[in-house]
Amino acid sequence: MRLKDKKIVVTAAAQGIGRATALAFADEGAEVIATDINTDKLEEIKNNNSNIVTKELDATNKAAVEEFSKSIEDIDILFHAVGFVH
Repeated sequence: MRLKDKKIVVTAAAQGIGRATALAFADEGAEVIATDINTDKLEEIKNNNSNIVTKELDATNKAAVEEFSKSIEDIDILFHAVGFVH
């Protein structure tokens, strides 16, 4: 439990590297806030680990990110896994 008592935000957590990272952090004891635009996939990872809470977030939308940032406190780590394809 190397990350016990740490609060971590993982963006693009519904699949790929973001998903693997969110699950790994949660397995290490962190409280993970997993964000993504794909709420169905987010629901799947939330059901895999009780240390994960989810929040729909389009990390390419500046206003949405600012609003999300106001709703969280005392983050220890931000793992920003968003990729954007033009």
